[in-house]
Amino acid sequence: MVLEKEGDYPSVVSFSALSKAQKFLPRFEMAHAYYRQCFENQSKSGKKFQLLAKNARMYVSHFIQVLQLAIIRSEIKEECKAVYKLPMEGSGVPDLSSDTAVLEWGKNIIAGENERLRHGGIPIYNPTIAKVAVHYDLFKDAYETQKNLQLITSRSLEKLASMRGQADEIILDIWNQVEARFGDLPAGPRLDKCREYGLIYYYRTGEKKPSQES
Repeated sequence: MVLEKEGDYPSVVSFSALSKAQKFLPRFEMAHAYYRQCFENQSKSGKKFQLLAKNARMYVSHFIQVLQLAIIRSEIKEECKAVYKLPMEGSGVPDLSSDTAVLEWGKNIIAGENERLRHGGIPIYNPTIAKVAVHYDLFKDAYETQKNLQLITSRSLEKLASMRGQADEIILDIWNQVEARFGDLPAGPRLDKCREYGLIYYYRTGEKKPSQES
């Protein structure tokens, strides 16, 4: 709702209502702009994060597949699965569909491979654990960044939402004052005058609009 006839304010809307609106509006606009900026930052970061997550998931998955094949070929002892926290039964890849699963299994296989190498094991190649660790660390840092940005966006939205009650009260007060000022006019002219002060009316489907003469 926009009030444009500044000279008519005293006779249509009270000074108190206008003062509240003028003080509140800049704060509300600032909170809204801050939320939009937070959301934009989160969205931009999210695109980069998705790529890093895809790469980390691929490298963790490939490493586990190579490890399982090496165990099947008896190049690595089956009991070594324990250091990677892999189940002894089966030779598949754990579910890596979630980001938290990639974080968990990336940590497990990096620690497990380093532990096995410390005991004289032969390194796994293609991919090496060093290559896996590079992509894992990039993903982990991006994950923490994305979580922080999501938290900031959530808090900015909560702040904006907390102001909407006051905004509605101010709008309703001004709305009622404008309608009361022109309440003695016939329906058509009354709605036209109210529209001049920013009151926008919407009609339901099939609802009859008042005629200009009524």
